[in-house]
Amino acid sequence: MSEREKMQSGQWYSCLDAELEALRARARRAVHAHNTCPPDRRGAMAPDLHALFATTGEGCFLEAPFHCAYGINIHLGDGVYFNAGCTVLDTASIRVGNRTLIGPGVHIYCAQHAADPDERQQGLEIALPVTIGHNVWIGGGAIVLPGVTIGDDAIIGAGSVVTKDVPTRATVVGNPARPIRPRQ
Repeated sequence: MSEREKMQSGQWYSCLDAELEALRARARRAVHAHNTCPPDRRGAMAPDLHALFATTGEGCFLEAPFHCAYGINIHLGDGVYFNAGCTVLDTASIRVGNRTLIGPGVHIYCAQHAADPDERQQGLEIALPVTIGHNVWIGGGAIVLPGVTIGDDAIIGAGSVVTKDVPTRATVVGNPARPIRPRQ
């Protein structure tokens, strides 16, 4: 089984792999094209980045600068908006629901590195998917960790670190993110 196949099946894999490096290089080129588009160009994203993503709904908009590891594991619903400075490390599937708003400097991570330092030196990591529901608002500077699911209509406060699943319509803040009040 290749390292890519291991990564995509949720097994431990080595990110120090020629095929994975080639995919990351392709993503860097697409991200660069997106991030260097003229500022008056109106559109969802540069064509190279759009083609790189697994799926993109209608009316998605990604402000520059934007960064992703592979792009091929990113699924965006209709009307998704990423503000400037977002980083998406999509070693596993990242699914973002319709009309979700992602604030500036938000980071979404799927990669979890090995705890053992010798294994980390070998590039061992595991990829855990992240799912973000419809109509979610993630405040600036928030971090979403591997394996998290955020329910529809949830709000993630600015600067929060989301370590656990967030229920539908919940508002969470802090590090680690915790509910602050139920929403009606």
